[in-house]
Amino acid sequence: MAVLNVNGKALDHNAEPDTPLLWVLREQLGLTGAKYGCGISQCGACTVHVDGVATRSCGVPVSAVADKKIVTVEALATNGTLNKIQQAWVALDVPQCGYCQTGMVMAATALLATNPKPTDADIDAAMTNICRCGTYQQVREAIHAAAKA
Repeated sequence: MAVLNVNGKALDHNAEPDTPLLWVLREQLGLTGAKYGCGISQCGACTVHVDGVATRSCGVPVSAVADKKIVTVEALATNGTLNKIQQAWVALDVPQCGYCQTGMVMAATALLATNPKPTDADIDAAMTNICRCGTYQQVREAIHAAAKA
């Protein structure tokens, strides 16, 4: 058994060292917020935070994060209260199909942690996630709203 620090808890898993973190989170730990989209770290549906950095979990072997702090979308709300990004997402009706949105929320949360007042250019540079529904304008508006909150 190996241990991962996920959402502030030490969680055991028995995955092979080269297993992508995404599969350990979803299949062994039951944390299904991060989604499988492309499998090549391009779309961002699988984004989680690793030591505070937005990271595409489908391309990271579980062995590479053994001593790191992992945060998934499941940990963003505190005592049932959504964080300011999640609140803005809901208030501005950002999701359409919703598949990519957990990854978008994780990327946006990491952006505001490092840049609390991002410009449109900052948002465009940081938000490289792919949304098949094309909600990029709403994502930008929600990030600006959360930055003002």
